[in-house]
Amino acid sequence: MKPGALIVGGAHVSIGVARSLGRRGIPVWLMANHPIAKYSRYVERNFDWPGADHPQGLSSIIDVATTYCLDRWVLIATGDQDVRMIAENRDLLSKYFRVATAAWDVIKWTYDKRLTYQRAAELGMDCPWSFHPDTLADVKSLDCRFPVILKPAVREGSDEFTQAKAWRADNRASLMSLYVRAAALVGSGNIIVQEWIPGSGETQYSYAGLWDKGRPVASLIARRTRQHPIDFGRSSTFVETVDRPEVEDLASRFLASIDYTGVAEVEFKYDARDDRYKLLDVNGRFWTWNGLGSFAGVDFPYLAWRHATGQSVEPLRSQPGCAWMHASRDIVAAFQEMKRGTLTPGAYLKSFARPLSFANFAMDDPLPALVELPVAGLNRLFGGSDRGGRRAMPVGARRRMAK
Repeated sequence: MKPGALIVGGAHVSIGVARSLGRRGIPVWLMANHPIAKYSRYVERNFDWPGADHPQGLSSIIDVATTYCLDRWVLIATGDQDVRMIAENRDLLSKYFRVATAAWDVIKWTYDKRLTYQRAAELGMDCPWSFHPDTLADVKSLDCRFPVILKPAVREGSDEFTQAKAWRADNRASLMSLYVRAAALVGSGNIIVQEWIPGSGETQYSYAGLWDKGRPVASLIARRTRQHPIDFGRSSTFVETVDRPEVEDLASRFLASIDYTGVAEVEFKYDARDDRYKLLDVNGRFWTWNGLGSFAGVDFPYLAWRHATGQSVEPLRSQPGCAWMHASRDIVAAFQEMKRGTLTPGAYLKSFARPLSFANFAMDDPLPALVELPVAGLNRLFGGSDRGGRRAMPVGARRRMAK
């Protein structure tokens, strides 16, 4: 029997991973409280997940492994905090699983943006101008050009700041106010003030890859053509594969420098002001639109599973012209861009005239898409809204729905 996969953390990332593996007859179990991912027909079992920061987070994973004899199954993390917890405890977890996450001495360069930008600077890579204030006095005396954005150095916990992609400040008074607000949530030392690069999703590019000991095995280049919210998208809504050798070269320099192993997504934004691609983030995990890979000839979850189980993986490169859509969010983003005059109805309809995969819907797995709309409605009913427009259901409500 094929060794299965235990996915830790759940949402649209997990759906893509589960479909990739399940379609190939690989057993998929999920530890998550997300009420959508568990409805995939390819998730055979679902367990409540207390979270990476919970005192029983680590032990709950080991309990599942020992109780159900998941000998040498592949352990896959889908969220930032899940990646951190698994990377920090990789040696222990490797006694029970084949761990698809690199060790912490590698993952730390992707997890903490302060370290990410430090390494990029050492490599001579372009990044947005950034400053890491420790106090409000640092912010008050900061000499910078507005607008700027604020974002967390690490995304830990769940609050309006960590859930938002970024907060924009157009003047010093706004910057100081937002800094105080963010510091109350995440602490004064976990905030990055960064220059704002003009442009929305169409200027953002990603390199997605599977690496083995500092060398690429499979790769894909994509453009985040639309996102929601449209200025600081917390999530992509329409992504398409493109050919951008510059993006691949830059991402490869970074990943090779940390001797990376596993899957990674490296995000860049094109700055038309100086004709350069600037590094934004490095994610040492699967990304939301991982389902695009199979349409473009690079089925990352399956390749990562093969790699983790010690099987050979032939070098692969994606085909341009394929797309992925989170339809329920993309129609909102498209409407907002039409109001702004940056998208026409005809151009939006052309989005469907190509090989296209969806975040939730699949002909062989329709239930997650059917569940999404009522879940989104409950989120709006019970949750509070952050600056990105995302409404989060209270923890108690999420847990009740997961049972």
